[in-house]
Amino acid sequence: MLDTIRLEKRQKIGLILGPLLFVSILLLPLPAGMSRPALGVGATAALMAVWWITEAIPIPATALLPIAFFPALGVMSSASVTTSYANHLIYLYLGGFLIAVTIQKWNLHRRIALVTIRTVGISPNRIVLGFMLATWMLSMWISNTATTMMMLPIGIAVVGQAKAMLTREQKKAHSLSNFGTALMLGIAYSSSIGGIATLIGTPPNAILVGVIEKTYGQSIDFFTWATMAFPLSVLMLAACWFYLTRISCRSQIKHLPGGRELIVSELKKLGPTSKQEKRVLTVFVIVAGLWIARGFVSMGMVHDSTIAVAGAIALFLIPADLTKGEFLLDWRTAVKIPWDIIILFGGGFALAAGFSESGLTEWIATRLTVLQGANIVLLIAVLTLLVVFLTEMTSNSATASLILPIMAAFAEAMQVHPYGLMIAVALSASFAFMLPVATPPNAIVFSSRMITIPQMARIGFWLNLIGSVLIILIIMLWLPRVWEIDLTAFPVF
Repeated sequence: MLDTIRLEKRQKIGLILGPLLFVSILLLPLPAGMSRPALGVGATAALMAVWWITEAIPIPATALLPIAFFPALGVMSSASVTTSYANHLIYLYLGGFLIAVTIQKWNLHRRIALVTIRTVGISPNRIVLGFMLATWMLSMWISNTATTMMMLPIGIAVVGQAKAMLTREQKKAHSLSNFGTALMLGIAYSSSIGGIATLIGTPPNAILVGVIEKTYGQSIDFFTWATMAFPLSVLMLAACWFYLTRISCRSQIKHLPGGRELIVSELKKLGPTSKQEKRVLTVFVIVAGLWIARGFVSMGMVHDSTIAVAGAIALFLIPADLTKGEFLLDWRTAVKIPWDIIILFGGGFALAAGFSESGLTEWIATRLTVLQGANIVLLIAVLTLLVVFLTEMTSNSATASLILPIMAAFAEAMQVHPYGLMIAVALSASFAFMLPVATPPNAIVFSSRMITIPQMARIGFWLNLIGSVLIILIIMLWLPRVWEIDLTAFPVF
């Protein structure tokens, strides 16, 4: 009840504060060197920031504000601003979402998860690793919310089965609370960690690529992103598992009775792999293979979004059961994809376009020149920590949408490569491990009642710091090598 009251109060404050801030900025005397449209973009960004942070109205509804305000404020025409909501990267996500709901429709995701867990082993630490690996792999392709929702009941069942099969003496001597905590947090955290590895894994990745394309005309493909982000994802997964199982939630039990049996029984319930699962898996493997191949072979005008949509169309065409007139994907299933996220992407791209078109980016850049010469490592470290802890209280998509265009201007003012700062923001926005409100996976596993808020905050705090260090190391040491860029110089694109 108290949480509900707080949320309502925050929303009411946002509803009043946002418009007040918007009008106040518009009424300000025009700052030197700033155009009137640039001031309008600044006012709109401030309103969107307040409404995104307070969730005064639904987050995707706030993302539509540029369509209403930019033409009225003389920033961009309606035709120009609405093209941001049809950016080709949005169709990459659309295709990815359609493939994901098909995987879920035929229960292929559940089979993949159970097979992974069975393969890894049955000691407490290995079971946690199995759950984390399965969740991590799935969250690269399926939304972290859906992945966590699918894994949570399996995890709860494993803990319940283990409790049921422990002898009375074992129950007196040992507690399963640490195992349950590690398992629940492992599911939530690996879901967020897996998302950063691919362009379609989490919204900030796509927002980053869209802002870079809008601002610099540069394209980052699926494979190029993975060369940088996949190693970070692997390192963070390993660090998270080690910290959970060896430091914060050590289990005293070496072997969980009934662990493997439960997984095997769940697999038996699924039955043999169906023809529908095999066909969906074939399409998924082909799409993923083509995404990877684009990093090695030029495909002309074919982009990642082309491949994703083609794969989705194939699912509508491939029969599941011709006698029933049923196909692998139908529109009743397709409409379940998160359309709100797609609108949010468009809002982020539109905001970035407004910053660029109005000249606000350049104006900010000229005001930040005083910071020229500051150490690039220190800048990325401060930025990473700031975003990691800011995202504990705000939507990661909204945070990325707001900060990325500003980082483009900041990089130009600092005369450093924008990719270092912008990638730090995008990656950090996905590493929020402290609070249930930070991400849907955190909230979902908190509902299991196997974790307390102090536990999550304590464990998540250290993982936030570990994640920040790994992000800084990857950006400073790995990114310049694999992308062949100089982080200390602003490029001529």
